Amino acid sequence: MKLAIGSDHAGFEYKEKLKKLLGKEYDIKDFGTYSEASADYPDFAHPVSAAVENKEFELGILVCGSANGVAITANKHQGIRAAICWNEDLALLARKHNDANVLCIPARFIDFALAEKIVEKFIKTEFEGGRHSIRVNKISC
Repeated sequence: MKLAIGSDHAGFEYKEKLKKLLGKEYDIKDFGTYSEASADYPDFAHPVSAAVENKEFELGILVCGSANGVAITANKHQGIRAAICWNEDLALLARKHNDANVLCIPARFIDFALAEKIVEKFIKTEFEGGRHSIRVNKISC
């Protein structure tokens, strides 16, 4: 599986740890930022989202302080269903019921051990389809 990952400065530390962890099992591309220097989240959320939307990558992971900025930005892309997840149940349901393809992690509100579990749940959960497909198909404008 190919994963696109990006963050702003607030998510940089988690992004770097996730890259090391996920790189053992998945093909990862880092879309930045590349330091803890202040950075604008749309500069990384747009390229990650475009790469997933264009099907270059199966899923995307975005990390910022609250996850709101990256989620709002990602969801501007027609083919993206970005979900803010702060626990494993939300990650499971985002994939299983909403076919979310970009995970948004709030680094300032959860510890890294939980972020790691959320990412694993998001990646390993398949979309259930069925009645959920009808709803997901109604999302696009």
